[in-house]
Amino acid sequence: MPPSPKPIAIIGVVSVVLCSLYVISNKRRATSHSRGKTLTKNKVKRNGIVGAIGNTPLIRITSLSDATGCEILAKAEFLNPGGSVKDRVAVKIIEEALESGQLSIGGVVTEGSAGSTAISLATVAPAYGCKCHVVIPDDAAIEKSKILEALGATVERVRPVSITHKDHYVNIARRRACEANKVAVNGYKGGFFADQFENLANYRAHYEGTGPEIWEQTGGKLHAFVAAAGTGGTVAGVSCFLKENDPGIKCYLVDPPGSGLFNKVTRGVMYTREEAEGKRLKNPFDTVTEGIGINRLTENFKMAQLDGAFRGTDIEAVEMSRFLLKNDGLFIGSSSAMNCVGAVRVAKLLGPGHTIVTILCDSGMRHLSKFCNPEYLSQHGLTPSAKGLEFLHLGGDS
Repeated sequence: MPPSPKPIAIIGVVSVVLCSLYVISNKRRATSHSRGKTLTKNKVKRNGIVGAIGNTPLIRITSLSDATGCEILAKAEFLNPGGSVKDRVAVKIIEEALESGQLSIGGVVTEGSAGSTAISLATVAPAYGCKCHVVIPDDAAIEKSKILEALGATVERVRPVSITHKDHYVNIARRRACEANKVAVNGYKGGFFADQFENLANYRAHYEGTGPEIWEQTGGKLHAFVAAAGTGGTVAGVSCFLKENDPGIKCYLVDPPGSGLFNKVTRGVMYTREEAEGKRLKNPFDTVTEGIGINRLTENFKMAQLDGAFRGTDIEAVEMSRFLLKNDGLFIGSSSAMNCVGAVRVAKLLGPGHTIVTILCDSGMRHLSKFCNPEYLSQHGLTPSAKGLEFLHLGGDS
């Protein structure tokens, strides 16, 4: 006797429902984790030194966490092979240039840099069969030039001038790439200008790498992210990724002396108090912090999704670096210290019980002659004297 059509129909309906639920579930899972998968999906398996870049630890800064009642976590980017967060950018810039044909194996990567990006490019370029030519302002810490030379890069030190000047270090680097291309052989590109400020490979390095790593390492349970900006790639890539996963995550900028980004974020105008009072320094970035702060909008920074900004000062950065060395054993550079100043400001704004993430861009090893030099600091009135965190004037601009 043939089976009744009713049970068959019921089984068919149940099957369709289960299949639909499975598809919907998978779609939801794919949507909720699609950005988080970026880390594993787009992470190309690499060998050698390039394969060691990224996946840096997210460490708890105990002293700051205990002092604020928040969990203050920092991405230990100084543990990358080249010693800084810029290793990620160097790899992304070179790989995209090789893929697009803008750079050929055996070619020269040129860049204008205050130090860290240059060191990262000089570190990874040989792994791709390329050379490196760096133009660096001569007021950058001298050990950066020495490191670059030791890495085999051609180093050109020039006087610091406005970006509008033809001899600004970035503009000279661009010219060097053009000159190298004029002597290219058999159609191969002889030179490539990395252009870290405007090249969106910078942003993508953090959107596809740093941001997803922070998301995975916190399990998506964080309330805020804060960092300073030079090129803007880190704060842009990380903020965009985090907000796509959770729009409730607050993202902030911390800005050093002479930079106009604080005003741009908070008031919509790239304008500083010093300019208004007619006291603008000959070199607007005559500050002890290197690699952060700028008075123009880069293509990378334009991508940032920020909820606000804080000002930081030179003395706060110096004091913070000494505080963390004494209390946590962290030997960090100037931009890392400024980021930690920003993390404490965010903690005070949000109140206890929040999780805040920032970036430890590099260590103090490449800042020995300036930021970590007592004599240099004394000459500039920046000798640290604080016993605790009293140096943070939390009632100021935010």
